[in-house]
Amino acid sequence: MFYREAGQFKTSYQADQALFPIRQDQIGIVLILLAAYLAVPLLASDFVIDSILTPVLVFSLAAIGLNLLTGYTGLLSLGTGGFMGVGAFACYKLATFFPGINIVVLILCSGFVSAAAGIVFGLPSLRIKGFYLAVATLAAQFFLSWCFIRIPWLYNYNVSASIEVPTRTLLGIPVTGPNATPTTRYLIVLTIVAVMTWAASNLIRGRIGRTWMAVRDMDIAAELIGIRLYPTKLLAFAVSSFYCGVAGAMLVFLYLGNAESESFSINQSFLVLFMVIIGGLGSLLGSFFGAALILGLPIVLRAAKEASGIAMTSATLEHLNFMVLGALIILFLIAEPAGLARLWQIGKQKLRVWPFPY
Repeated sequence: MFYREAGQFKTSYQADQALFPIRQDQIGIVLILLAAYLAVPLLASDFVIDSILTPVLVFSLAAIGLNLLTGYTGLLSLGTGGFMGVGAFACYKLATFFPGINIVVLILCSGFVSAAAGIVFGLPSLRIKGFYLAVATLAAQFFLSWCFIRIPWLYNYNVSASIEVPTRTLLGIPVTGPNATPTTRYLIVLTIVAVMTWAASNLIRGRIGRTWMAVRDMDIAAELIGIRLYPTKLLAFAVSSFYCGVAGAMLVFLYLGNAESESFSINQSFLVLFMVIIGGLGSLLGSFFGAALILGLPIVLRAAKEASGIAMTSATLEHLNFMVLGALIILFLIAEPAGLARLWQIGKQKLRVWPFPY
């Protein structure tokens, strides 16, 4: 009754190819953005903003980057954490070299450094694919992790071997460092994620996105119809690494405040991969669903433990979180390989034909 496009007519190709062709979707995204920009800063506590919403947005962007490569191009990568680390350390060095430049500009520029690294480590995709490509990206992850530890120049020869985020301001308001409020950092992260998600959605609906999906479905057939495989795959690695690099820079500068090399280990790569699997391969919305579920699961389990009154140590709770996460991954791989995004599509389709049977 409420979600139906009856009476909504398309009179041009532009209207038919719109990002949100149904009026209800347009209203919904406006309400979501209003709630994110107005309601959350006014009603949510600093704990909710800093511990839940900001990391969900940061990891959603990293999941979008991996989804562009794995979900839309069909190239499996296990080096997401390393490319996030490249973005974080690049932003740190850029902030050291150019202290007068706006930190938001440096965060975006760090994505280009990560994109260059993605192109270099994406070169094996020109000759190998599948499991062998996954192993090659895994080697890239280990190599980058080694660089983050063994090259002191990357962290300015700090004794702690960690990134120390300096204080930077935007229009006189601190946005990084100890003086930056959680709300300010959240709004900047939200703006960057919203703009880059909009750019990714337009990218995959255009010529580049169609070539990526053609390579994913059958690369031999794509090459036969004139798609150049090598530039297409390298572009996918570059764009994916760009998104991961920006996410890594935001993770350190707008969320953690400081970081060590362990923040970008292989565990981080698997975490983002699990977000994509649970959220849904080939879906931008699924990236947000997966990040929200995986990052919100420990909070839900902790709240359930406190509500039930069961005595449980933090280590046991962490192990329980891993068990539930593993069970969810197996469940989705068996029951719904398309992830939470597919369940969302099914629910929307049922609303479009309700109350008639589907």
